[in-house]
Amino acid sequence: MKDRDDDALSWGDDDPTMDVAGSESRALPEGYTAVGKGSEALARSEDAASIDDGARAEVESTGTEDAPDEDSEPAAQMGNGMLIALGIFAGVYLLFCVGWLIGGLRLQTAALFVVSPEAYQPALVLAVAAPLIWFGTTLFVTRGRAAWLRIVWLVGGVVLLVPWPFIMVGAVGQ
Repeated sequence: MKDRDDDALSWGDDDPTMDVAGSESRALPEGYTAVGKGSEALARSEDAASIDDGARAEVESTGTEDAPDEDSEPAAQMGNGMLIALGIFAGVYLLFCVGWLIGGLRLQTAALFVVSPEAYQPALVLAVAAPLIWFGTTLFVTRGRAAWLRIVWLVGGVVLLVPWPFIMVGAVGQ
């Protein structure tokens, strides 16, 4: 290449991480990492220059560097399908909360003949919060497990926490 200014696609070429093959004496700014062809020589020269005498003596005396364990793997990110499934389940559980609230309020007058108001109000609050508690607990407990296990627990919660008062009485009542 004759000159970098003659390059047709020259925008962004003033980035200090580019063109490391011909400039081993050039140091990268703090936080940049050299990649690509010729970056090994630049990385070795920077590593040797960046370690001062005290740190070099400490590394030589201990024999270890601050390197990540080879045994530990980074946590895998959720895929698009799992994120969509979690969004759908979150919507279902939110609708269940609304269903428990509406159904519980509709049954309140009939339930007060059997249960005292002091017992009915906490039960209603727990019934409304139960889908949110199940969803959050499932996400917390299965965070390091297989995705299918999380889906099984979420489906189990959908089956278990159906808002029967809303289904039986409805929003209008009978």
